[in-house]
Amino acid sequence: MALSSSQAPLLDGLLIIDKPVGFTSFDVVAKVRGMLKTRKVGHAGTLDPMATGVLPVFVGRGTKCCNLLPNQDKRYTAAFRLGTVTDTLDITGTVLQENTVNVTMDQVQQAIEQFTGDIMQVPPMYSAIQIGGKRLYDLARQGIEVERPARPVTIYHCRLVQGNQGAGEYVIDVACSKGTYIRTLCHDIGQALGCGAVMTSLRRTEAAGFTEGEAISLEEADRLAAARELPGRILPVERVFAPLPALKLNQRQCFLYCNGVPLELSRISGAEAMEGDVRVLDVQGRFLGVSTADRAQGQLKLRQLFALEQ
Repeated sequence: MALSSSQAPLLDGLLIIDKPVGFTSFDVVAKVRGMLKTRKVGHAGTLDPMATGVLPVFVGRGTKCCNLLPNQDKRYTAAFRLGTVTDTLDITGTVLQENTVNVTMDQVQQAIEQFTGDIMQVPPMYSAIQIGGKRLYDLARQGIEVERPARPVTIYHCRLVQGNQGAGEYVIDVACSKGTYIRTLCHDIGQALGCGAVMTSLRRTEAAGFTEGEAISLEEADRLAAARELPGRILPVERVFAPLPALKLNQRQCFLYCNGVPLELSRISGAEAMEGDVRVLDVQGRFLGVSTADRAQGQLKLRQLFALEQ
């Protein structure tokens, strides 16, 4: 029968990397591939080169997690400067406007409050979104701007944590849903104030339920790799799915489940009130995979199996 836990090789799971400035997310993946000497490495939640902070990097079977993350919310600390507008909406771009700023701290606070809750946001031209089969950033580099439909995002909170009214520079703490562009948020705050704004720095402090306190730097990861200790810092795959309710199967059900057979919910102990995604455990509490409790059809439907063959 297929099982996980102690039978799993060390190179399965995820590392939480504190991405340094100047690196792309793929640069980090390439570094980790070299450190662990494995090709099966991926990441979730792209960060721009100017950004730093929490980047979940998946290894081995962990790469199957990327499209299944139950928690895709993120949190950032961002700085912006009023009065400047660039083509990229951040300080790395070409300056398009320099405007006079005559704004009080209270007015900044009021503008920020307008962008809390469920809002519509227009993606920036310098983004990886595809329109008409072409990446927006490819079009932007050719000097082409196209209309982008606004998309719904959620700002759970956006708090002003620091401000210098004289310099027109402010720092915000933002918790938001997947797909939110903080560059655009800073730009929109500036537009609401009538003077424009440009993001000057960005740090992601939380992603996929992991915080910056759990992250290690690339330098530390490199040191651990040289000492052959980096595999010991790989977190188990199950950590990603900790927010999901757990459903334990008996031995026969485990055998069927690991062979892709849909199970009847009515025959699984504890499944009566469950609906939606669940993490599935074997008799001994070891993680097997992620499934959906489909009450309409009365079945436990496999989404992704993580168990290994014994």
